[in-house]
Amino acid sequence: MNDPTSGRYRLAPADVGRPHLAGGPGIVTRMSTESITTDPGRPGDAMDSEAAPTEVTEDRRAHWDARHAAHEPIELIEVDPSLDEEIAGLAPGRALDLGTGDGRNAVWLARRGWRVTGVDFSSVGLERARTRARVAGVTVDWELADLLKWRPPARAFDLVVLFFIHLAADERRAVHQTAVEAVAPGGTLLIVGHDRSNLIAGTGGPQDPAVLFTAAEVASELPGLTIRRAEAVRRPVAGDRWRIDAVVRAVRPVR
Repeated sequence: MNDPTSGRYRLAPADVGRPHLAGGPGIVTRMSTESITTDPGRPGDAMDSEAAPTEVTEDRRAHWDARHAAHEPIELIEVDPSLDEEIAGLAPGRALDLGTGDGRNAVWLARRGWRVTGVDFSSVGLERARTRARVAGVTVDWELADLLKWRPPARAFDLVVLFFIHLAADERRAVHQTAVEAVAPGGTLLIVGHDRSNLIAGTGGPQDPAVLFTAAEVASELPGLTIRRAEAVRRPVAGDRWRIDAVVRAVRPVR
């Protein structure tokens, strides 16, 4: 679905658009698989911009409440393949799902033994998430909060995930800084979203390049973490259609 006014995007099953270029599944661009440690920089660099005005935040909240109320569900039911792939081998611990929406990733993690906190500003989305957790027989701590204002406990989570949250660049950097601050020593941060190349070589997703990003851009916004993966990955959507995701996995060194 294309929603350039919301400041945020989530993939839904009906999100189809232009056919992308021919080719098979897999990685279409690659930054590096070698470990890179980013420059920590000055504290607060990514937080210099002010949070969105209250009326903008409330417009976004109302928009997403309406979307969650109108669709069942608005997200794919299956867990995103990047989450399944990237956390394989990690011992369950404390996990934080930022922008949890209706909770599919949070519940999936909880079913695998993670102690999960899911954060979102849509009360309707979180109510759906609570229902999903009850049906699955798992417990998740749900937080109703705006990611541009909410602050997690510092370095408290063994896994922090941020999936398909698309914002203007200054807001994106602010949310990424929040995510970085939450990662415990030895912990993992996983960020996945629509790569900018999806506009011309993929299908679905936002059509505004201003809210898209590349894996390299995201990797540069994670001060103090070591980048383990920063790549564009092609995923099947339907038939011969694909989407192109930017996938970034980083860890906080243990000192």
